[in-house]
Amino acid sequence: MNYRHAFHAGNHADVLKHWVLTRVLAHLQRKATPFRAIDTHAGLGFYDLTADEAGRTGEWHDGIGRLDAPFAEDVEVLLAPYRAAVASVRARHGATVYPGSPALIREFLRPGDQGVFVELHPADGAVLHARYNQDSRTKVLALDGWTALPALIPPKERRGVVLIDPPYEVPGEIERLGRELLKAVEKWATGTYLAWYPIKDAKVIDRLAAVLDAVLPRPALRLDLLIHRPDPTRLSGSGLIVVNPPWTLREEADTVLPALAERLAQGGYGAFRCAPLGPPA
Repeated sequence: MNYRHAFHAGNHADVLKHWVLTRVLAHLQRKATPFRAIDTHAGLGFYDLTADEAGRTGEWHDGIGRLDAPFAEDVEVLLAPYRAAVASVRARHGATVYPGSPALIREFLRPGDQGVFVELHPADGAVLHARYNQDSRTKVLALDGWTALPALIPPKERRGVVLIDPPYEVPGEIERLGRELLKAVEKWATGTYLAWYPIKDAKVIDRLAAVLDAVLPRPALRLDLLIHRPDPTRLSGSGLIVVNPPWTLREEADTVLPALAERLAQGGYGAFRCAPLGPPA
């Protein structure tokens, strides 16, 4: 499949991915020591939902567009950092903008923290560079994300998060995600990793999870959000493998994912999974 960010900005997958990312960033902020956030496949940074790409698919209507109405109070407490970051980006860039992960990361950076955004696509990389390379807290690199990943870890801060969010344009990239994730954890064992994947054929994801469950040296979570009944001919949902999750994330996901599954469901079907992988925390 092709998952170039601009066509899918603000959809159900972004809601899941970016909610988890903001929970991790909020957790990192709890300590005064600096952290580094690395995005290996960064895209444009933020997107205009009225532009041609997002307008052509309209996927945001069934993603961020369904989050206008409030949830129950316990869910809203956990959504608050995500909502606040989206609102802050929109206040700066316009009400029709949806922030990609670089824009969200920037909202959480304090003096001394660092964001590193990697993008290989020449046009997208040029836009990303113009938007973020003037901020002393952020750096944009024109590299292949898979090549950049081992080169950028461990960071000098020794604390941080890595988002791995490839476009899945070539066969076997799910399997590559597992291999590269394991190598990264071996090199930087204490970092938090968010490895995103689309869910079409659930058996492929189950195999990935089984391998990681057997060999990961660090605790992890598998977080899935399905908005269609499983069908290998189309995108049914998406998920994340979170290695070294914040100790609160499992309980938080058990609160938020059911609410998102109900709100974002299409065709009368919504489901979620929150399952531990690897050794116990």
